Amino acid sequence: MNFTISSPANAVIGRYNLILQITSGNKIFSRFLGQFVLLFNPWCPGDDVYMANENERQEYVLNENGIIFVGNAKYIEARGWYYGQFQDDLLNTCLTMLDLSLYYRQDPAIDVSRRGDPKYVGRVISSMINGNDNDNGVLLGKWQGSFHSHENPSRWDGSVVILQKWRQDNYKPVQYGQCWVFAGVMCTVLRCLGIPTRLVSNFNSAHDVDRNLSIDKYYDSSGKSLNIGKDSTWDYHVWNESWFIRPDLGTSYNGWQVLDATPQEQSK
Repeated sequence: MNFTISSPANAVIGRYNLILQITSGNKIFSRFLGQFVLLFNPWCPGDDVYMANENERQEYVLNENGIIFVGNAKYIEARGWYYGQFQDDLLNTCLTMLDLSLYYRQDPAIDVSRRGDPKYVGRVISSMINGNDNDNGVLLGKWQGSFHSHENPSRWDGSVVILQKWRQDNYKPVQYGQCWVFAGVMCTVLRCLGIPTRLVSNFNSAHDVDRNLSIDKYYDSSGKSLNIGKDSTWDYHVWNESWFIRPDLGTSYNGWQVLDATPQEQSK
């Protein structure tokens, strides 16, 4: 006999055990056939991450190399980055990342049941890329002071060595990362899981902390700057966009969705 097995387009991603069970009369025979991994599938029209354009699938899912733009608006620097999402054992590391998250530890059954939803998986991965909220995250962020005792963020040129070090150090956050490093590693993990992902760089990037949609600066009557507001403008910022539909918001919101793994303030 030949058997063909098909999974639903919205099936939960992750590791599966394949077992053959035969019932004969009142006897049941079982045999373990092996384990397989199910991922999101951008080639499947029924999947939430379906991407119709083959050239875009080649770029945003299969391409292991890319360029990250950093610097400032007057001097933009292009950094090469090796995503390496198909390197040996990286998939196991990415799947383990899901199981180490606070979401899984708080309620494993609910967490696993939601892993067919790229919105949910994107949020979990976004949380796990940084280790600043004590969740065994991949990278610890640092923007000031000396880096002499650990790796200077500017020295990284790819995700694979970071993820390997994270696993080898028993999932202790790697030191150190900054926005483009967080984004590069997150792109690797999401592409590895089958979610089309790209990086976005923004220059003169406004950081509004009080949600009034303006950058506020305060001066005294003599023109001296007052250290009152915490709003700021960064030279640049790098984050990710992933491609999937939004049935929760409506079809007009389908397409590229913003995900930012750089730690800023504690939230979900």
